[in-house]
Amino acid sequence: MAIGIAPQQTLKAPINCRGVGLHSGARISMTLLPAEPDTGILFRRTDGAFDGMEIKADWRNAVESALCTTLTDGEGFSVATIEHLMAAFAGAGIDNAVVELDGPEVPIMDGSASPFLFLIECAGIEQQDVARRAIKILKTVTVSEAGKSASLLPDAGFSMSFEIDFASSAINHQDISLTIDPESFKSDLSRARTFGFLQDLERMRAAGLARGGSLANAVVVNGDKVLNEEGLRYEDEFVRHKALDAVGDLYLAGGPIIGHFRGCRSGHALNRRLMEALFADPSAWCETTMLSDAGEEYDLWQAPAHLATA
Repeated sequence: MAIGIAPQQTLKAPINCRGVGLHSGARISMTLLPAEPDTGILFRRTDGAFDGMEIKADWRNAVESALCTTLTDGEGFSVATIEHLMAAFAGAGIDNAVVELDGPEVPIMDGSASPFLFLIECAGIEQQDVARRAIKILKTVTVSEAGKSASLLPDAGFSMSFEIDFASSAINHQDISLTIDPESFKSDLSRARTFGFLQDLERMRAAGLARGGSLANAVVVNGDKVLNEEGLRYEDEFVRHKALDAVGDLYLAGGPIIGHFRGCRSGHALNRRLMEALFADPSAWCETTMLSDAGEEYDLWQAPAHLATA
């Protein structure tokens, strides 16, 4: 590989964990395995009729959902609640991995990306002799609906701004803006937990959702109070978690994003539509090769137009 070109990365060794599925309530075993260069992130089920079936973490395989990010082949095979694990892969710079699951969704763990980041660090990271590719944003792309919006704008590295607004005084208006690299992801986003409102729990469980949800894996708000005895991990943990979700959703682009994501009350469904809008416009992006000695900003070689594929 040419000097200065950033290599793709995978795990050094397999590693396993067990946990509960947030929506299914099932006990699930998950194993993260190394993968060959250019594999991307591949999910593999090992249970029942789905044993051996695989699906790639790609926005084209994602279905619109307000509550989690789900991959499906459209014929009954699916893997749900992948966003926190995908955020950890993105934050750690893991390009290639196989995720084996003996159930329908990624275990929720503590509701953040931190346990997955810990697993990656324990397994170790191995560089591979293939150049790391990224998606560079060339012009602004925006999707919006009902006072919500999500945008991608050109930038020298990967940065993000996000704002939310809830009637509950436990949350109110929160906003955040940060440049994301492995260090800032670990310190500023990875520990932010998913959250929900107590009054919504009964409705969600009646719909077959949140069966595994508890104070052990989510921040629960009741009126204007946070019910978790330990309180919040960040003063603005709510908006930080929404940013974490977006990091995971954007990694479905097939590689790191070189650009700025701006979210206003957006969620998984709108983030998926943003991916669709981006790749529908070949003039809005190009494929790039990342250099390893970029300093504070990414130093990029822009791929010839014929190498960029929608």
